[in-house]
Amino acid sequence: MGILAAAALASATLPAAAETVVIVSQKNPATRMFAEQASQFFLGKSNMFTPIDQAEGSHIRNEFYQKLTDKDAAQVKALWSKLVFTGKATPPKEYKSNAEVKKAVAEDPKAIGYIDKSAVDDTVKVILTLP
Repeated sequence: MGILAAAALASATLPAAAETVVIVSQKNPATRMFAEQASQFFLGKSNMFTPIDQAEGSHIRNEFYQKLTDKDAAQVKALWSKLVFTGKATPPKEYKSNAEVKKAVAEDPKAIGYIDKSAVDDTVKVILTLP
């Protein structure tokens, strides 16, 4: 019984999984986007928006690409390498934190990025929430 109680207590204190949201500037007319649409920008298949990335190796980046594109970050990096090599696209700029991504997106009406839902404020609009 003691082990079960300890396990129940431990699971109750685990933090809830953070939700990742896709954001655009308040100046961007977009209000909603489907995951399939967002993946086009982050995989270099459309240049309608300028993708902004989190730092390579970060937990949020790995989780984002897995949820949005069903690819891991290494597969996405390989896709971008090919696009850059063939001159078809420029890879997303990388930023070290939610705050830096949010600031870059807020300042550029064409930018699209992703941050932890808890970092959202009135400088950006959430257009997609990933489960």
